[in-house]
Amino acid sequence: MKKILLLVAVAVVLFSCKNLAEGEYEITGTVKGMKTGLVFLEKQSPMGMGPQAIDTVKIVDGKFEIKGKTTEPEISFIQIDKVNGKVPFILEGGEIEITVDKDSVFKSKLAGTYSNEEFSKFNDESNKIQKKLQKTVMDFQMKNMAVMNEAQKNNDTVIMNRLRKEYEIIQKPITDYTFGYPKTHPKSFISVLIIQMMANNPKYAKDIDGLYKSLDPSLQKTKPGKSIKENIATSKKKPAAPIAPTVNK
Repeated sequence: MKKILLLVAVAVVLFSCKNLAEGEYEITGTVKGMKTGLVFLEKQSPMGMGPQAIDTVKIVDGKFEIKGKTTEPEISFIQIDKVNGKVPFILEGGEIEITVDKDSVFKSKLAGTYSNEEFSKFNDESNKIQKKLQKTVMDFQMKNMAVMNEAQKNNDTVIMNRLRKEYEIIQKPITDYTFGYPKTHPKSFISVLIIQMMANNPKYAKDIDGLYKSLDPSLQKTKPGKSIKENIATSKKKPAAPIAPTVNK
Protein backbone atom coordinates (compact mmCIF):
# COMPACT_ATOMS: atom_id res chain seq x y z
CA MET A 1 0.00 0.00 0.00
CA LYS A 2 2.85 2.39 0.90
CA LYS A 3 4.52 1.68 -2.46
CA ILE A 4 1.31 2.52 -4.32
CA LEU A 5 0.94 5.81 -2.42
CA LEU A 6 4.58 6.68 -3.16
CA LEU A 7 4.11 6.00 -6.88
CA VAL A 8 0.96 8.14 -6.93
CA ALA A 9 2.80 10.99 -5.17
CA VAL A 10 5.68 10.82 -7.65
CA ALA A 11 3.23 10.79 -10.56
CA VAL A 12 1.48 13.89 -9.22
CA VAL A 13 4.79 15.77 -8.87
CA LEU A 14 5.92 14.81 -12.36
CA PHE A 15 2.55 15.75 -13.84
CA SER A 16 2.51 19.14 -12.09
CA CYS A 17 6.05 20.12 -13.19
CA LYS A 18 5.91 21.58 -16.69
CA ASN A 19 8.78 21.07 -19.07
CA LEU A 20 9.87 24.67 -19.59
CA ALA A 21 13.00 25.30 -21.64
CA GLU A 22 15.77 27.51 -20.26
CA GLY A 23 14.56 31.10 -20.01
CA GLU A 24 10.91 30.23 -20.63
CA TYR A 25 8.38 31.58 -18.15
CA GLU A 26 4.76 30.83 -17.44
CA ILE A 27 2.89 33.32 -15.27
CA THR A 28 -0.35 32.08 -13.76
CA GLY A 29 -2.33 34.81 -12.05
CA THR A 30 -5.45 35.29 -10.01
CA VAL A 31 -7.19 38.65 -9.66
CA LYS A 32 -9.28 38.92 -6.50
CA GLY A 33 -12.56 40.74 -7.13
CA MET A 34 -12.44 40.64 -10.95
CA LYS A 35 -13.91 38.04 -13.29
CA THR A 36 -12.96 39.66 -16.60
CA GLY A 37 -10.65 42.37 -17.86
CA LEU A 38 -7.21 42.90 -19.35
CA VAL A 39 -3.74 42.29 -17.91
CA PHE A 40 -0.61 44.01 -19.20
CA LEU A 41 2.89 42.63 -18.69
CA GLU A 42 5.26 45.60 -18.54
CA LYS A 43 9.04 45.93 -18.64
CA GLN A 44 11.26 48.94 -18.09
CA SER A 45 11.84 50.77 -21.35
CA PRO A 46 15.46 50.41 -22.58
CA MET A 47 15.46 54.18 -23.15
CA GLY A 48 14.57 54.87 -19.51
CA MET A 49 11.10 56.16 -20.35
CA GLY A 50 9.32 54.05 -17.70
CA PRO A 51 7.45 50.75 -18.02
CA GLN A 52 6.10 49.69 -21.40
CA ALA A 53 3.66 46.85 -22.17
CA ILE A 54 5.21 43.83 -23.90
CA ASP A 55 2.21 41.49 -23.65
CA THR A 56 -1.55 41.70 -23.08
CA VAL A 57 -3.87 38.88 -22.03
CA LYS A 58 -7.49 38.55 -20.92
CA ILE A 59 -8.76 37.71 -17.45
CA VAL A 60 -11.10 34.73 -17.67
CA ASP A 61 -13.12 33.84 -14.59
CA GLY A 62 -10.66 35.75 -12.39
CA LYS A 63 -7.54 34.10 -13.81
CA PHE A 64 -4.93 34.87 -16.45
CA GLU A 65 -1.86 33.24 -17.98
CA ILE A 66 1.15 34.74 -19.70
CA LYS A 67 3.88 32.75 -21.45
CA GLY A 68 7.14 33.88 -22.98
CA LYS A 69 10.91 33.77 -22.83
CA THR A 70 13.52 36.01 -21.19
CA THR A 71 17.30 36.03 -21.34
CA GLU A 72 17.86 37.00 -17.69
CA PRO A 73 15.93 38.06 -14.57
CA GLU A 74 14.62 41.62 -14.43
CA ILE A 75 12.09 43.64 -12.49
CA SER A 76 8.80 43.77 -14.39
CA PHE A 77 5.21 44.74 -13.62
CA ILE A 78 1.69 43.39 -13.86
CA GLN A 79 -0.85 46.12 -14.60
CA ILE A 80 -4.57 45.33 -14.42
CA ASP A 81 -6.67 47.52 -16.72
CA LYS A 82 -8.64 50.19 -14.80
CA VAL A 83 -6.87 49.29 -11.51
CA ASN A 84 -4.59 51.79 -9.77
CA GLY A 85 -1.05 50.62 -9.11
CA LYS A 86 1.20 47.96 -10.55
CA VAL A 87 2.49 44.68 -9.13
CA PRO A 88 6.32 44.53 -9.32
CA PHE A 89 7.80 41.06 -9.70
CA ILE A 90 10.88 39.34 -11.11
CA LEU A 91 10.43 38.11 -14.64
CA GLU A 92 12.63 35.03 -14.96
CA GLY A 93 12.50 31.53 -16.33
CA GLY A 94 10.13 29.19 -14.48
CA GLU A 95 6.58 28.98 -13.22
CA ILE A 96 5.58 32.25 -11.55
CA GLU A 97 2.39 32.64 -9.50
CA ILE A 98 0.88 36.07 -8.88
CA THR A 99 -2.18 36.78 -6.77
CA VAL A 100 -3.41 40.33 -7.37
CA ASP A 101 -5.61 42.16 -4.88
CA LYS A 102 -7.33 44.77 -7.08
CA ASP A 103 -8.44 46.85 -4.09
CA SER A 104 -4.99 46.87 -2.44
CA VAL A 105 -2.38 46.13 -5.09
CA PHE A 106 0.47 46.39 -2.55
CA LYS A 107 -0.99 43.31 -0.81
CA SER A 108 -0.49 41.16 -3.92
CA LYS A 109 1.54 37.97 -3.46
CA LEU A 110 4.32 36.36 -5.48
CA ALA A 111 5.35 32.71 -5.51
CA GLY A 112 6.72 29.97 -7.76
CA THR A 113 10.33 30.85 -8.47
CA TYR A 114 12.96 31.33 -5.76
CA SER A 115 13.60 35.01 -6.45
CA ASN A 116 9.89 35.88 -6.49
CA GLU A 117 9.23 34.07 -3.23
CA GLU A 118 12.21 35.89 -1.69
CA PHE A 119 10.96 39.18 -3.14
CA SER A 120 7.57 38.58 -1.50
CA LYS A 121 9.22 37.84 1.86
CA PHE A 122 11.45 40.90 1.51
CA ASN A 123 8.41 43.11 0.87
CA ASP A 124 6.51 41.63 3.83
CA GLU A 125 9.41 42.22 6.23
CA SER A 126 10.05 45.73 4.88
CA ASN A 127 6.37 46.61 5.31
CA LYS A 128 6.43 45.36 8.91
CA ILE A 129 9.43 47.53 9.75
CA GLN A 130 7.96 50.56 7.99
CA LYS A 131 4.70 50.11 9.86
CA LYS A 132 6.54 50.18 13.19
CA LEU A 133 8.36 53.36 12.17
CA GLN A 134 5.31 55.09 10.71
CA LYS A 135 4.26 57.10 13.78
CA THR A 136 7.82 58.19 14.60
CA VAL A 137 8.39 59.30 11.00
CA MET A 138 5.13 61.24 10.88
CA ASP A 139 5.85 62.93 14.21
CA PHE A 140 9.33 63.94 12.99
CA GLN A 141 7.97 65.33 9.73
CA MET A 142 5.20 67.32 11.42
CA LYS A 143 7.61 68.71 14.00
CA ASN A 144 10.31 69.74 11.53
CA MET A 145 8.47 70.51 8.29
CA ALA A 146 8.43 74.29 8.82
CA VAL A 147 12.05 74.30 10.00
CA MET A 148 13.19 72.31 6.93
CA ASN A 149 11.25 74.56 4.54
CA GLU A 150 12.82 77.63 6.10
CA ALA A 151 16.29 76.07 5.97
CA GLN A 152 15.86 75.20 2.28
CA LYS A 153 14.62 78.71 1.56
CA ASN A 154 17.69 80.22 3.25
CA ASN A 155 20.05 77.50 1.97
CA ASP A 156 20.99 76.76 5.59
CA THR A 157 23.01 73.58 5.08
CA VAL A 158 23.82 73.26 8.80
CA ILE A 159 20.15 72.80 9.76
CA MET A 160 19.38 70.70 6.68
CA ASN A 161 22.27 68.31 7.43
CA ARG A 162 21.27 68.07 11.09
CA LEU A 163 17.68 67.18 10.24
CA ARG A 164 18.84 64.73 7.57
CA LYS A 165 21.05 62.91 10.09
CA GLU A 166 18.22 62.77 12.64
CA TYR A 167 15.93 61.32 9.98
CA GLU A 168 18.56 58.72 9.01
CA ILE A 169 18.71 57.57 12.64
CA ILE A 170 14.93 57.08 12.65
CA GLN A 171 15.14 55.13 9.38
CA LYS A 172 18.08 52.99 10.56
CA PRO A 173 16.04 49.78 11.12
CA ILE A 174 14.80 49.67 7.51
CA THR A 175 18.19 50.79 6.17
CA ASP A 176 20.00 48.07 8.12
CA TYR A 177 17.53 45.42 6.93
CA THR A 178 17.71 46.48 3.27
CA PHE A 179 21.48 46.88 3.00
CA GLY A 180 22.10 43.82 5.16
CA TYR A 181 19.91 41.62 2.95
CA PRO A 182 22.53 40.72 0.29
CA LYS A 183 24.84 39.22 2.94
CA THR A 184 22.28 36.54 3.80
CA HIS A 185 20.64 36.12 0.37
CA PRO A 186 23.45 35.76 -2.22
CA LYS A 187 21.15 33.91 -4.66
CA SER A 188 18.25 36.37 -4.59
CA PHE A 189 17.93 38.76 -7.54
CA ILE A 190 16.86 41.47 -5.08
CA SER A 191 20.37 41.30 -3.61
CA VAL A 192 22.08 42.34 -6.85
CA LEU A 193 19.65 45.27 -7.20
CA ILE A 194 20.38 46.41 -3.64
CA ILE A 195 24.15 46.18 -4.18
CA GLN A 196 23.79 48.17 -7.40
CA MET A 197 22.01 50.88 -5.41
CA MET A 198 24.70 50.79 -2.71
CA ALA A 199 27.43 51.09 -5.35
CA ASN A 200 26.18 54.57 -6.17
CA ASN A 201 26.58 55.71 -2.56
CA PRO A 202 30.15 56.57 -1.45
CA LYS A 203 29.17 55.60 2.09
CA TYR A 204 29.21 51.90 1.10
CA ALA A 205 32.18 52.01 -1.31
CA LYS A 206 34.37 49.77 0.85
CA ASP A 207 31.69 47.04 1.06
CA ILE A 208 30.78 46.69 -2.63
CA ASP A 209 33.65 44.47 -3.81
CA GLY A 210 33.07 41.88 -1.07
CA LEU A 211 29.30 41.88 -1.56
CA TYR A 212 29.69 41.47 -5.32
CA LYS A 213 32.06 38.52 -4.92
CA SER A 214 29.63 36.84 -2.51
CA LEU A 215 26.83 36.89 -5.11
CA ASP A 216 25.88 33.73 -6.97
CA PRO A 217 27.79 33.65 -10.31
CA SER A 218 24.48 33.70 -12.23
CA LEU A 219 23.64 37.07 -10.66
CA GLN A 220 27.08 38.49 -11.42
CA LYS A 221 26.32 37.90 -15.13
CA THR A 222 23.09 39.93 -15.11
CA LYS A 223 22.89 43.55 -16.30
CA PRO A 224 22.93 44.96 -12.74
CA GLY A 225 25.74 42.53 -11.85
CA LYS A 226 27.84 43.78 -14.77
CA SER A 227 27.05 47.36 -13.78
CA ILE A 228 28.40 46.71 -10.27
CA LYS A 229 31.56 45.13 -11.70
CA GLU A 230 32.15 48.18 -13.91
CA ASN A 231 31.57 50.46 -10.91
CA ILE A 232 34.18 48.56 -8.89
CA ALA A 233 36.70 48.70 -11.76
CA THR A 234 36.14 52.45 -12.18
CA SER A 235 36.54 53.06 -8.44
CA LYS A 236 39.86 51.22 -8.40
CA LYS A 237 41.18 53.42 -11.21
CA LYS A 238 40.39 56.65 -9.36
CA PRO A 239 43.47 58.21 -7.74
CA ALA A 240 43.47 58.31 -3.96
CA ALA A 241 42.62 61.65 -2.35
CA PRO A 242 45.78 63.57 -1.44
CA ILE A 243 46.72 63.59 2.21
CA ALA A 244 47.05 67.07 3.67
CA PRO A 245 50.58 67.73 4.93
CA THR A 246 51.07 67.97 8.66
CA VAL A 247 52.45 71.18 10.11
CA ASN A 248 54.95 70.96 12.93
CA LYS A 249 54.27 73.45 15.63
